[in-house]
Amino acid sequence: MAKRSANAVIQKIVRRIVDEFHPEQVILFGSHARGEAGPDSDIDLLVVMSFKGSKREKQVALRGIIPDNSGPVDVIVTSPEDYRWRKDVVGTIEWPASHEGKVLYGRV
Repeated sequence: MAKRSANAVIQKIVRRIVDEFHPEQVILFGSHARGEAGPDSDIDLLVVMSFKGSKREKQVALRGIIPDNSGPVDVIVTSPEDYRWRKDVVGTIEWPASHEGKVLYGRV
């Protein structure tokens, strides 16, 4: 996917997530955030939000609003509480999102 096209897809996905789920933050991480994305790179998004029920169910619901033509997209959900302590723990998904990621949406 070309960089300009990927950026448009990412913006569209983030807009849908924000409109439907009202998260605290949406963070792009991985190769797209580092500027190293190739044609087969997936889009990695960490969504920081409060939720009830299982994290897996919330991830499935988030994935359900992403258009099929968006290419490969990984959406990971974490609670604000988990994000606060896990962002500085090497080996967690929150660590690269916090240290290498780009906040595409954030509420204060």
